[in-house]
Amino acid sequence: MPHMWWVVGGVVVIALVTIYLSWTAGRVDRLHLRVAAAARSLDAHLLRRAAAAAVLAEENYSVELYAAARIALDAGPQEREAAENDLTRQLRAIPLTGDDPAVEAVVAASRRLGLARQVHTDLVRDALTARRRPVVRLLRMARKHERPTYFDVDDPTLHPQPESPEPPATPKITTLYGNEGLSGAP
Repeated sequence: MPHMWWVVGGVVVIALVTIYLSWTAGRVDRLHLRVAAAARSLDAHLLRRAAAAAVLAEENYSVELYAAARIALDAGPQEREAAENDLTRQLRAIPLTGDDPAVEAVVAASRRLGLARQVHTDLVRDALTARRRPVVRLLRMARKHERPTYFDVDDPTLHPQPESPEPPATPKITTLYGNEGLSGAP
């Protein structure tokens, strides 16, 4: 009977280790799938911002902004970061004022892009942390997934500049005698 407890204890330990390893492998797989989904979402937001910037450039006759938007739209994976950084610099160089729908579209797209980039960065960080765990490295649980990489781009969030208000009109000064101005004539 004492040997039976050793067998039961061994089976329980093996079951717990198996459950832990399968949970860890599932977590690594889920993290990599979420990184891939976030990368696709980030790519879609990059394309939306570049398309909105191209429309804004056409309306404002900005050749440099249009060229940067077209380069960002046509960029391959290797030159994507540089093209997006250039587009961000071009967008920051122009004044984004007014109630123009194209300006609002660019600002909204840049805000969504900033959020998508943050989500992607957080998921990449979590996936890389999971890959560094000793059990994951020892059992090569992440071998079927490509190593995720960060998308290093300047903060794409744009803030519209308020329209410059007209200078306030100079108030007329009235004296006690009803004369306007400060001249000494009564």
